[in-house]
Amino acid sequence: MSVSAITENSTTPVAAAATRKAVLWIVAVFILGIALGGVSGYVFAHRVLAAPPAQLSDEARRHQKVAVLTSALSLTPEQQTQIDAIFIDTSGQFQSIHKQSDAQFEVVRQKARDRIRAVLTPEQLPKFEEYLRKLDEERKNHPQPH
Repeated sequence: MSVSAITENSTTPVAAAATRKAVLWIVAVFILGIALGGVSGYVFAHRVLAAPPAQLSDEARRHQKVAVLTSALSLTPEQQTQIDAIFIDTSGQFQSIHKQSDAQFEVVRQKARDRIRAVLTPEQLPKFEEYLRKLDEERKNHPQPH
């Protein structure tokens, strides 16, 4: 046998094993890439879809309503202006009702607090007042939407 034939025969099993190992690594990396891409896509989509919708300003919401009506009813520019004015007026009326309602809620809230104070002992009153202070502060910092 020649030297080249011996060298060729002796390196073939080593080269074949190295080639198989390289192919396995490439396949493993490819599969891991697919898995990571799928998980990343799921997490991203889940967060985007689960996120609360962005709040529009009153003006943007009003313009959106007028646009929907314009599209559905083929409103003229004059009608759009009139309907926008109606929405502005109605919004003001709703805010007025909320203010009256808030004042009524405050009266009921104070009456309930006074009734609770009448039940408490002198030792409990300072703790209750501190509780109310924290509650009112929290309410002021995080108002409830109407």
